Amino acid sequence: MQKRGVNVAKILIVEDERAINDLVKFNLELVGHECYQVFDGEAGLSEALKLGYDLIILDVMLPGYSGFEIMERIEKTPVIFVTAKTSPEDKIKGLRLGADDYITKPFDIIELVERVKAVLRRTKSDSAHFEFDDIRVEFDNRRVYKNGNEVILKPREFDLLEVLINNRNLALSREKLLYLVWEFDYEGDTRTVDVHIQRLRQKLGISDRIQTVYKTGYRFEI
Repeated sequence: MQKRGVNVAKILIVEDERAINDLVKFNLELVGHECYQVFDGEAGLSEALKLGYDLIILDVMLPGYSGFEIMERIEKTPVIFVTAKTSPEDKIKGLRLGADDYITKPFDIIELVERVKAVLRRTKSDSAHFEFDDIRVEFDNRRVYKNGNEVILKPREFDLLEVLINNRNLALSREKLLYLVWEFDYEGDTRTVDVHIQRLRQKLGISDRIQTVYKTGYRFEI
């Protein structure tokens, strides 16, 4: 089975709270990334200067060098700040230093995965497609092929497939899928998600890949 393309990256996590560091690593590795952990500013700066990373997830308040001090030394690698510092001034400072995104704690892990995806789509040249089994998904031109033959998906079906791939191996509630795909919060009838999931299963023959999570939603298993 082939797995390559969108959102697969080498990521450095610089976070001194081990529980958060481990949580981020666990979930990013679930969706296919290769993650490396450090827990203080000195080690973070040393690793960041080695290059070779596609993305750095960087806390601001660290023992030794702060995240802002590390950011001042980073030249090319994309950075997402993840921090408890919530003031607008801190966010503006982080972005002015060149960070690609700024997320405040506590954060939703699915949101972090989506933010990582967005940064990688902008900065990583080989993130334009994803292959699994006999299927190839091309994100730039929004086309899907099965055994080399194009499968026509409606716009929302493609959006849903992209979200499932980017969050592969993570359980997503129907409400979260509504928010990520249809871009709104909706309390009540979530059957539209079920209908679109069924269409994807039928059109692509991937019922074994899109698993139903009891009383929750769905998980795309790779």
